[in-house]
Amino acid sequence: MKKILVINGHPDKESLNHTIAQSYIRSAMDAGAEVRYIAIGALDFNPNLQFGYRQRMELEPDLLKALDDIRWSEHQVWIHPLWWLGMPAIMKGFLDRLFLPGLTFKSNNNGTSEGLLTGKTGRIITTAGDLSIDVYEEVYRSSGLVQLKKGILEYCGVSSIKSDFIGPLYELSEEEIKEWLQTIETSAKNDSIR
Repeated sequence: MKKILVINGHPDKESLNHTIAQSYIRSAMDAGAEVRYIAIGALDFNPNLQFGYRQRMELEPDLLKALDDIRWSEHQVWIHPLWWLGMPAIMKGFLDRLFLPGLTFKSNNNGTSEGLLTGKTGRIITTAGDLSIDVYEEVYRSSGLVQLKKGILEYCGVSSIKSDFIGPLYELSEEEIKEWLQTIETSAKNDSIR
């Protein structure tokens, strides 16, 4: 069975991101995958990396469990809204606190670094309220995607990362949202057998 971890970065459990996560999970499980789920907004942790890398903060139990899930996974699905061209603050705080030297990457003596999450694949599903994919790519150069995909996940060793952009949400009809959920379900099935 494929081991899939779904991480929802939206702090509101009644958001469309939650619906997307649940649709993905159901479809992946129906396809035979073993799935774990992290709703970042429901975790109990301090999102502030108070001392930077100068002094290590003890990881709270919810972060230790999340780290175990990340290490367990073969495929990670990151779902988040695009706020100010990036991820929500709680998701950024989660990454700041957990994606640390020695945990998800290591710095070598020669000034290079090495990802510790090699062998894992990923998918990023981004939702945007009033931004189209064309404007996001052409004007803003997919800034939020670049941050998460290149600057964090690939840096830490995750590879073959696919991405989906859903927006502008304010212009989507109920039928179009249903079509997107079907697309996500199909992606989940495909992710479960690869």
